[in-house]
Amino acid sequence: MEMPGMGRFIDPLSDFGFKRIFGSEANKDILIDFLNVLFAGERLVADLTFASNENNGRIPILRRAIFDLCCTGADGEQFIIEVQRVRQEYFKDRCLYYSASLIRDQVEAGGTNWRYDLKPVYLIGLMDFCFEDSDDGHYLHEIRLIKRSNGQVFYDKFGLTFIEMPAFQKKESDLSTELDRWLYLLKNLSKLNIVPPVLTNPVYQKVFRVAEVCNLNKEEKMAWDAYLKAKWDNENSMDYAKKEAMRVGHEEGHKEGHKEGHKEGMKEGIKKGRETGIELGKRQVVKNMLAKGFDMQTISDITGLTFEQIRNA
Repeated sequence: MEMPGMGRFIDPLSDFGFKRIFGSEANKDILIDFLNVLFAGERLVADLTFASNENNGRIPILRRAIFDLCCTGADGEQFIIEVQRVRQEYFKDRCLYYSASLIRDQVEAGGTNWRYDLKPVYLIGLMDFCFEDSDDGHYLHEIRLIKRSNGQVFYDKFGLTFIEMPAFQKKESDLSTELDRWLYLLKNLSKLNIVPPVLTNPVYQKVFRVAEVCNLNKEEKMAWDAYLKAKWDNENSMDYAKKEAMRVGHEEGHKEGHKEGHKEGMKEGIKKGRETGIELGKRQVVKNMLAKGFDMQTISDITGLTFEQIRNA
């Protein structure tokens, strides 16, 4: 039986969907096309070999790095592709750590003649949120090592590329480049019921075939159903927490409003009291959510509080 609300295609930005579409040897032509479109001539990927997504480092004390996807090009260049669905406090730091771990491990243990001839390392972050300091409408952030004085590239074998999917707002009629079409596909695939005429390129047609729910085998279908159930349960929990925060804040606002009203005048008092009450309500919700095991990021997304405010609640 098909679960309520299930679409025709899987979500390519879910862990299951991303690995199915981009992370298999049989479908590596899909990832090669995406990378070549994204790098637009800066790099030309002729072939890929998938590597382990876990990197423990050569020194035992070093913290292991677990990637969403890691692969090596025909010329030895390495690519990490990370999908991040929710805002994370140290996401930029984690991306730098992951990249540095690949650079560090290029030296062979016990090697005596190594000349520091590093292979290129690139990380691509597909984000379902926007950086706090992002400009409106700028969804593609290409970070390279450059000279501050003139903007020239100082080192051309390292780069970070971040794509803020919520900031990509183009409609089907606005798509003019292959990157436009790729991002539109990634953002909207799970919402589509028909294949748009603008996505007739053979590689997009293959994505549709791979992503179609009816093409999943029994085990894959069970994994996809489990992902959807967990997703809906999480959304229901977040909706409940938001409503609870609003209810508690509203009640506390009325209480504080009347209290302040006797001192400074009812109108101003209610305004200040409501603001104070909302903050008190948020803090109470934070305490309740922490007690129920919610993680810091989820609490921050719901309440709008920073990690520091949550810790001090």
